[in-house]
Amino acid sequence: MSVRARVRACVALALLLVTGAAATACGDAGGLRSAGPTPTAEGPVLLWPTLRPASSPAYEIGEVEREVVKGLRVPAGDVRAVDPVAVVRAEIDAHPDEYEGADASYRETGARMADCGAGAGRGRCPVLTPYYRDLTGDGHDDLTLGFRQLPGELTAVRVYTAEKNRLVRVMAWDDAVSGVELAGRSVIIRSPSELDGYEYRLQWSWDRDQRTMLLTHDEMLRKPASSAAKPSPSAAKPSPSAAKPSPSKSPSAAQPSPSAAPR
Repeated sequence: MSVRARVRACVALALLLVTGAAATACGDAGGLRSAGPTPTAEGPVLLWPTLRPASSPAYEIGEVEREVVKGLRVPAGDVRAVDPVAVVRAEIDAHPDEYEGADASYRETGARMADCGAGAGRGRCPVLTPYYRDLTGDGHDDLTLGFRQLPGELTAVRVYTAEKNRLVRVMAWDDAVSGVELAGRSVIIRSPSELDGYEYRLQWSWDRDQRTMLLTHDEMLRKPASSAAKPSPSAAKPSPSAAKPSPSKSPSAAQPSPSAAPR
């Protein structure tokens, strides 16, 4: 009997014996074995069928994040030509009350922007190394940018795309970040949970109808076994996923925009 025929026979026999008997005909090393009785499938149950469906949301959470960055142009529609430090400076200029003055929430970020002369990701500059990947599906790279919100432990994560030589922010989130990944057309942010051994996993995906990144998944999960034993950093640098987008070095300086509502 060929290997393929034997495997098929083993699979068929295992299905017949799934109620609990051992698949003895395939019981040599590495052979298939019964996993025990199969639990009865239960379909969803509709609760309170007479309850009138809501017609509008209870809370305004700002699902759509889309804003043109004032004061910055995108030469030839190439976001790689835009200085990431200038993008963060534009956001600071748009919200001076958050970054300037002794009582400002992110006053240290504002002060340390003076250390960004060598570019993003260098020295004490709060702007992290930028990443470029086509997240919108238009064939052109988009900019994923992160910067520390100091003196606290938050990290701001932003995504920008180019439209007619304008820089448009299409995603913004501030959080205590333990990891950031780019996967396909999505940005995935992992954050610590107040429950030991668990973490939040938020995923934004490009939506061509809204022309922005929408929060498509918001869940609490057990930490992977490899990371559960380690204390998770409260604000780590973004970590690109397996299919790595290409990081780049940044040039000089100029101006950007607000942040998202907390969870």
